[in-house]
Amino acid sequence: MSSPRPITLPTNIGVRIAGVGAALPDKVLTNFDLEKLMDTSDEWIVQRTGIRERRVHEPEKGQTASYHGARALDAALKDASLTIDDLDLLVVATMTPEMPTPSVSSLMADHLGAGAIGAFDICAGCCGFVFSMNVAHDLIKTGRYKNVGVIGSDCLTKFADYSTYGRSTAILFGDAAAGVVLQATDNPSQGLLAQAMHSDGGRAKHLFIPVAKTDFFEQDDYDERKLGAVQMNGPAVFKFAVTTFPNLIEETLTKAGLSADDVDHFVCHQSNARILAAARDRFGLPEDKLLINIDHYGNTVAASVPLVLDELKKAGRVHEGQKIMFLAFGAGLTWGSSLWQL
Repeated sequence: MSSPRPITLPTNIGVRIAGVGAALPDKVLTNFDLEKLMDTSDEWIVQRTGIRERRVHEPEKGQTASYHGARALDAALKDASLTIDDLDLLVVATMTPEMPTPSVSSLMADHLGAGAIGAFDICAGCCGFVFSMNVAHDLIKTGRYKNVGVIGSDCLTKFADYSTYGRSTAILFGDAAAGVVLQATDNPSQGLLAQAMHSDGGRAKHLFIPVAKTDFFEQDDYDERKLGAVQMNGPAVFKFAVTTFPNLIEETLTKAGLSADDVDHFVCHQSNARILAAARDRFGLPEDKLLINIDHYGNTVAASVPLVLDELKKAGRVHEGQKIMFLAFGAGLTWGSSLWQL
C-alpha cells in the first residue's frame, strides 16, 4: 500500500476576523430575583461566582438558540459590511438546540435567507465557540471558503432548576448568542498562530444533563428531580478549571513561541470570576488584558467567549495587528484555545 499523499494547503491565504456581533434576551434575572425563588442571597452568589445578573430567553415569545443566533450573525455581518448573500458557510456552537434535528445552524440560515449554504453545529459545551473557530479557520485556509460565520448560541436556562433543590447550578447560567464572521485575506500573516483542543470523557460525570435514569454515571445518584437539569460537581469542576486554565495558556504560548506579554487580550470563557482572577495573577496580567464580564451575563456557555470579544470590539479595544488568545473549558470535560494574529 502506498503512503498517503501529504495535504498541501495554499500558503498565501490569511484569515481575519471581519465582524463581531452579539444578541441578548431582554429579560434580566438578578440575584435579588433569585432570592424570591430559592434559599440564596445576592451576597452568597457574588462572593462565590462574581455573578450579579444574567439574561434569560423567553421561549413563549419564540426566543430560541436559533433565534438569538440569527440576530448575532446579522450583527456580525453588518459589522463586517457584508450581507447574508456574501456568506459561504455557517458553523454554530451550541448544546441547546430546539430539537435533535434540524440543526440550529440550518434554522439560523433559513431565518436570514441564506439559501443553500453549508451549515452545521458543533457541540462541545462551553468550548464550542473556540473549537468552531479553529475548524472554520482551517476550512478557509483550504481556499474553498471566503466568508464563514461562526456563532456561539445557547439557552441553557431551560435546563436550570430554579427551586432550592437546584440552586447550586441554576445561579450560574444565562442565555446569549455572539460570534464572528471570518474572512479570507491576502495577508498570510493573519490568522491562527497556535491552537489546542482537548477532551476527557472520563470526567464527564462532573458536569452533565441527564434525561433518563440510564444517563447517570452512578446509578445511586439517580433522583427523578435531577432529570432535565444541569448536574454539576462544583468542587471537581472548580479544581479542573483552576489547574487546566493556566496550563492551557502555557501550552498555547509554548506552541506559538510567545510569552504572555506578547498577547494583547486573553478572551476567556466566563465560568467563575475567581478562576479568571487566579489565571490573571498566575501570569501577572493587567486587568485590561483579561476582561471579566460574568457579573452582567453569568455563564452563557458557547456564547461566553464571543460575548467578551464583542464587548472589547464595541469599546474600541480590538484592532488589526493585535494578538488575541481565546480560551474555554467546560462539559465533556473539554478545554481548548485559539491564538490569533489580527
